[in-house]
Amino acid sequence: MTNKKNTARSILITGCSSGIGYRAAHMLRERGWQVFPTCRKLDDVEKLRAEGFEAFWLDYQDNGSIESALTQVLDITNGKLDALFNNGAYGLPGAIEDIPVQAMRDQFEANVFGWHDLTCRVIPVMRKQGHGRIVQCSSVLGLVAMKYRGPYNATKFALEGLTDTLRLELHGSGIQISLIEPGPIRTKFTQNAISMFFKEIGEDGLQRSHFRKIYERRLKHMSKGGASKFKLEPDAVVEKLIHAIEAPKAKARYYVTVPTHLMGVLRRILPYSILDKVLLKASDSEE
Repeated sequence: MTNKKNTARSILITGCSSGIGYRAAHMLRERGWQVFPTCRKLDDVEKLRAEGFEAFWLDYQDNGSIESALTQVLDITNGKLDALFNNGAYGLPGAIEDIPVQAMRDQFEANVFGWHDLTCRVIPVMRKQGHGRIVQCSSVLGLVAMKYRGPYNATKFALEGLTDTLRLELHGSGIQISLIEPGPIRTKFTQNAISMFFKEIGEDGLQRSHFRKIYERRLKHMSKGGASKFKLEPDAVVEKLIHAIEAPKAKARYYVTVPTHLMGVLRRILPYSILDKVLLKASDSEE
């Protein structure tokens, strides 16, 4: 990890209410970055402002908030931005056949389309200044799929393809783009996913579902925090982010946690018949 502080560089970070985004904001400010954290809830924005940040409201599902937040940031920086960390996202658990179409649309709006909107607004700024870093927080579930996580799997697979394409199209522009692919990280992600399950599928949907008994078992497990084996703190992700925005040459991908490293290898060397067995076991694991 690079140790040099960068007092003149600025970064916009999304999803900073807790977890990875919150730690990224604090750790980068400590390194001398001018940090602009954003959140989708105004109460979280106010909390960050009380901590001394120039924080803004940004909800990926609200195009107006994306435009407004970036405009305010650029007003402060005189039209420049050195880095963007797209981080805010949520998961919707459930079997594919139980996911309402609108819920799937909402998941893509928050996890893909909003990211695309913000990124496309930032690229001309970075292109004009001749440099910039864009870092996308993906997931091990952007490398392999697991059961009962379909909407999230789909958005992260889409993000992987979108980012790989951007990397090719931005070649030679001075803008470097990277993916960070965490596995299990100790955040509020699981807690928020439970809330989304009951919002989109609900108790009635649970009772009608072919997967009712599985849902009941998994929800009980998730309420206890989900899988704990190999789980790391958010700081492990931020360490990769620091390299991606400070190193002379950023990597295309950064794996975080043992499961991500393992799945990155297995998907390349195993036939699908065997990989599926591994993923079925991993999907059902309650360790």
